[in-house]
Amino acid sequence: MTNKKLKSNFLFAFCFVVLIFAFCFLNSVNAINMESSRYRIQFGNIGIGGDNLTSDDIRLTTSLGQLAANRFDSDGYVVKAGFQYIHSIIPFRFSISKTNIDFGSLIPNKPSEVASILSVSFGGAGQYQVTAVEEGPLQTMAGTFIPDTLCNGGKNTCDETTPKLWDLNNTYGFGYTMDVGGKDIPESFVNCYQTSGNKSCYRPFPDSLQPTPETPAIVMFSPNVGRNKQATIKFKVNIGPSQTTGSYQTIISFVATPTY
Repeated sequence: MTNKKLKSNFLFAFCFVVLIFAFCFLNSVNAINMESSRYRIQFGNIGIGGDNLTSDDIRLTTSLGQLAANRFDSDGYVVKAGFQYIHSIIPFRFSISKTNIDFGSLIPNKPSEVASILSVSFGGAGQYQVTAVEEGPLQTMAGTFIPDTLCNGGKNTCDETTPKLWDLNNTYGFGYTMDVGGKDIPESFVNCYQTSGNKSCYRPFPDSLQPTPETPAIVMFSPNVGRNKQATIKFKVNIGPSQTTGSYQTIISFVATPTY
């Protein structure tokens, strides 16, 4: 029996800059200068109001009384002025439901799986992606390792970008799948499911510790973020009878990135 533990972590990285300007173009404007011992606001104005309006099929945000409610673009800058652009500063959130993946004691030729839920939510990003990469294969402190999966092999040999069927108990390694019911999963998983008619489509994680570090794989992506996007990732490991007994571990790093 082989004891094996997989620890995973996620990295959550994003940054944004919000710039607010007031533009005055009219000769007669009801605006005043506001100042204190530390601040001075020139030509400030007070909006009449704004609100979120909804119906069965329509959602509308409004700004009333503001001098320049619009989106303004120039080289390197985007200014979103107006009440409706408050959505642009709603925090980007990413979480993973289970960050310590423990397969327990492994039995040769008996695959083991553990699932975790990836969640993304935001109100104002133009798009987002979540990537994943491993920091080396599953291995013991002595350097004995469980190789990354090649799936069933032959015509069903998978790689870091292309999932293939992995439903044989005598093919070994470590890999993952994105559940077909999840939001914003890679098209390659969808194609594999549709082509094979089988949900057992897997691929290995890219390895950041290779002599030439491999590019992190996209596990979630959408041109529109929205709220409460969730996808289930399933980690899978299978060992052969000759696998050395020991405690195996690696780190999987997840990075969620919004684009404005």
